[in-house]
Amino acid sequence: MKLKTLVISAFAAILLCGCDVLDRPSMTTAEDESYWTSEERVRLYANSFYTNFFVGYGLKYSTTYAPNSNYTFNDDAVILSTQTQFGRSVPTSKGSTSLDIMWQSEFTGPTWNFAWVRKANVMLDRIEERMTDILTEEQYAHWTGIGRFFRALEYARLVNVFGDVPYYDSEVHNTDKDELYKDRTPRNEVMDAVYEDFEYAMNNVRTNDVSEAYVNKYVVAAFVSRWALFEASWQKYYYGNPERARKFFEQAVAAANIVINSGKYKIDTDFRSLFGSTKSMSESILYRSYNADLSITHSIASTCNVNDPVNVGPNLDLIKAFICTDGKDWQTSSVENADDFTLDNLIRTRDPRFEASFYNKPTPKSKSCYLYVTKFIPRSGLSYIETGGSPAPEWQGEKNVNGYPVIRYAEVLLNWIEAKAELAALGGAPVSQADIDASINQIRHRPLADEAKARGVKQTADMKIDALPDDPNRDSDVSPLLWEIRRERRMEFVFEFSRIIDLRRWKKLEYMDTDKNQDLLVGTWVNFQDEVPSELKPENVGKLRVMTKSGELVEYNGSNGAAMKGFFYPKENKGRLPFLDVPNVNPYLSPIGINQIADYKNKGYTLTQTEGWPASY
Repeated sequence: MKLKTLVISAFAAILLCGCDVLDRPSMTTAEDESYWTSEERVRLYANSFYTNFFVGYGLKYSTTYAPNSNYTFNDDAVILSTQTQFGRSVPTSKGSTSLDIMWQSEFTGPTWNFAWVRKANVMLDRIEERMTDILTEEQYAHWTGIGRFFRALEYARLVNVFGDVPYYDSEVHNTDKDELYKDRTPRNEVMDAVYEDFEYAMNNVRTNDVSEAYVNKYVVAAFVSRWALFEASWQKYYYGNPERARKFFEQAVAAANIVINSGKYKIDTDFRSLFGSTKSMSESILYRSYNADLSITHSIASTCNVNDPVNVGPNLDLIKAFICTDGKDWQTSSVENADDFTLDNLIRTRDPRFEASFYNKPTPKSKSCYLYVTKFIPRSGLSYIETGGSPAPEWQGEKNVNGYPVIRYAEVLLNWIEAKAELAALGGAPVSQADIDASINQIRHRPLADEAKARGVKQTADMKIDALPDDPNRDSDVSPLLWEIRRERRMEFVFEFSRIIDLRRWKKLEYMDTDKNQDLLVGTWVNFQDEVPSELKPENVGKLRVMTKSGELVEYNGSNGAAMKGFFYPKENKGRLPFLDVPNVNPYLSPIGINQIADYKNKGYTLTQTEGWPASY
């Protein structure tokens, strides 16, 4: 299940740069007349897609789409500053301003760029035109499936960001201006093509290609379960189209069943080891490994070493979202001291994923909230804290070598149960206790690390379909079952890839409104006098601030150290501007640049602006 370093190092030889109106990769020797002569050549060409779609922890200091570094624009994170804003105006041009970069990271997807669509189409065209007499029938079906999978993956991401996008199912040449400058294709038409590509790939990609380092049927199906679920939710909640929602929910269930019924994957490793190990686990469907000897390293673990100060961390809203060990929210839990938010108590009373994700003591190293994310570093990487000194060299800078599960079994199970619950709400079969046991409860039975047990961590009780929690904070338009499924996703994938996409596909961006929810700006509980007395110093007078359970704000005045206990609330933490119901601002979909629209117009063509954004200025 490893994405081996041999494969990773081969990627760099084929990655292509962009140009012209579609930002397409230029023609290279990998696309010329003499290249397409064997299956191995096709495999080598396909390898170049891997670092684009399966980023893992990134490479060196490059962390685009990597966990903990980029996925902090959501309702889980607070930044020591004014919170990152939703875009409120159309950018001039993609890739040219900080706003464009924000759009890219905000929506967890590509900019207005069809480079990888073209690359997939080149692969498919060359297989069809030049290799029918070279490849066997099985090889032809497999590699066509791989090409269609990558094309569908890129279109699913593009649609997730922009809605309608121009659809291309074959290579476009520079001389074909009408195709180069064609307007957007309706989203439903694009996603119907994606649906068919995904279906073909699931039916034709091999169960194993050389080794589990490569995309296989189960990798394909796992990603289909993700993107079909996302599209189905968009159709239900944003576009209000239950029929199309049902179509994609059903595809998500079918795709997940391929993975589940394979019997290949298990939830048999403690949570932290999934992200801190240098080897793949039984839960990893696709895994990116690293190798210092080959200079294939990353820097994400260094953001979790509790040595380097960080400006972004978990907020109180996220802390409160973790369920207690009886499976209930903190307000209705029968666990003793469920309303005690000291870190020692949270570790003992909350779902084990809390202890596995965060450092066990408040620390000023996490400047916005005093709770430090440690999810993406092995426990051994923090041993220096007890012995003194600094982190080992491999956990500093860009020298990190722990691998990342690019897609894992727990996600497939959560995709599966959410899609089944949504289908039940649309008139399908009801979710059974057996369904819950096979998904959520299987995840809750994940083993505990010895260190976690020593701290009093316990497994969370099973979810019972006939005794679901009655969370007083549940939205009235969300059923108790879906509410708890969504909570499981939040705990499982915190600071990974999905939260902002989840909020958008559920049409719940109001969760990020800091005017309505002060907990978005507040950190963990800190008793300064007992836990971090070193911070009670003259230079912090008027700077340190906490919020009590009743909401009272207490500032340090130099003599009130005993009163400085509460939720850490830096004065620097400021809210974001309004972004909902603002004229000509659609926070759910990204605009395209004014220059792109002008370029089309100058050449006699029309490029329509994204839904909800002004067409011109």
